[in-house]
Amino acid sequence: MLRIYKSEDGGKLVKLKKNKVTSLSWYNMINPSTEEMEKVSAQLKLDFDMVKNALDLDERSRVEFEENVMSLIVNLPLLDDDGKFDTLPCGMFFTKRNFVTICSRDNRILSSFNKNTAKTFDTRERGRFLLSILSKCTQYYLKYLAIINQKTEEIEYSLRKTTKNKALFKLIEIQKSLVYFTTALKDNHLVLLKILRMTNSPTLSKVVKFTQDDIDLLEDVIVENKQAIEMVDMHRSILEGMMDGFASIINNNLNLVMKFLAAITIILSIPTMFASFWGMNVPVPAAANEHGFLIVVALSILATLFVIIYFRKKGMF
Repeated sequence: MLRIYKSEDGGKLVKLKKNKVTSLSWYNMINPSTEEMEKVSAQLKLDFDMVKNALDLDERSRVEFEENVMSLIVNLPLLDDDGKFDTLPCGMFFTKRNFVTICSRDNRILSSFNKNTAKTFDTRERGRFLLSILSKCTQYYLKYLAIINQKTEEIEYSLRKTTKNKALFKLIEIQKSLVYFTTALKDNHLVLLKILRMTNSPTLSKVVKFTQDDIDLLEDVIVENKQAIEMVDMHRSILEGMMDGFASIINNNLNLVMKFLAAITIILSIPTMFASFWGMNVPVPAAANEHGFLIVVALSILATLFVIIYFRKKGMF
């Protein structure tokens, strides 16, 4: 899907026709067809392979400059409808007059730039628009990390009551999401630092110019991104410790159950042992006594009670 937007005076965002190429426009492609990618690449003189690579889910964040085009790929945070967290590569391309974004899926970051929020951004100020997207990306990382922290606390509370596999699988899923976030944030951080180093370079100035306010915003985005990296590392450390702790608890609970079953087995074997001895087909004590059965039962009960008291003192159950 290809949509072309352009900001106008008064904070309005206008949707343009696809066959009309205008300057200072935003080409937003979400899961585009090959025909749409070829059309945009030809119109704006972009490298088709670079545009296509942005749809690769395993693509790493990077920034490149070539032939008056700045190409960068960043990884956006993604929250699926089923509550799973992931990352999504997003390609961004600057020409001398236009700005292009391309993603394989719709996402909350790019969707937040719409007609209702048109007063907060301007497609004609391409450098500021790029930084607004990067800032929004970092904000969503922090937002999703807060949700992950809340989910982790809920799972921890449930595991204190019961150690079901379902809760442990949820922890493993969160741990995997944090790995994705860590990799994406660190790669994005390198891209942000490279853009900061290039803000005053002639190579970048040919494509887009950053004002001092833009540079200040970029520095703020770098600080927020670094904060997100530190939060992810902290959550990963906490989660790893929690997983190890609950693994120890599960092993300890299993040992307690086995110890209890072993004690019960020994206790139940005592009446069986008495019944086996007095059930032999040979002369035994009290065989001729009319109260012999009651005597044997009483002895087995006394011996069983003695073992139970002994095990209780030893903490067997």
